[in-house]
Amino acid sequence: MVALEEKSKKDGARTQERRNDPSAMRNRLIDAAYESFVGHGYHATSIHDLKRTAGVSGGALAHHFPTKKDIGLSVLRERAVKAVEETWIAPMQAASGARDAILNVLGAIVSELDVRGAVTGCPLSNLAHDMALQDPEFREEIEEIFRQWRDAIAQKVRSSQGPVDKLDPDAFAALVVAAYSGAMTMAKVTQTSAPLKACADQLKRVMSDLSIA
Repeated sequence: MVALEEKSKKDGARTQERRNDPSAMRNRLIDAAYESFVGHGYHATSIHDLKRTAGVSGGALAHHFPTKKDIGLSVLRERAVKAVEETWIAPMQAASGARDAILNVLGAIVSELDVRGAVTGCPLSNLAHDMALQDPEFREEIEEIFRQWRDAIAQKVRSSQGPVDKLDPDAFAALVVAAYSGAMTMAKVTQTSAPLKACADQLKRVMSDLSIA
């Protein structure tokens, strides 16, 4: 019994410590906002929704994010950037060639969707559809993330392509991002990975025809 009481006291102390950790609370708020904005939409998510999901008071939310725009910018700068970095940019930079990198990324996403059995769409595209016209700062942040994404693909293509006169790396990078984003939107509608599989198959053909290694 004493051991259980001591454990309860320690657990309570850790809980209180977490509650008093401003950084942890801020991250929890951003995580809750990211999940809600991607899954339900920026406009459809209220401040009350964020308080309830994150389990914080109105005062705590206002302390870290005085306005909904403030938390929207943090979601873009700290979560959307990270998602694109981990899913696309880092694999592109680490790969030996553009062709395998692109197909491996698409294959990994298809596998994840099949295991999950549900499709919420491309997080950045979801945010862009709902936030780009809401505020000029949102639009600038979103375009910068897209630019970094395209640049990572284009740079790898430059180092991987065959005859240099057959392809514009920047234009091809835009094609890959657009094809993927569109396929993910269709996958969201059908709730299957089939559109993304079709996208990967066609990009594989295109890259073979253009001698992209």
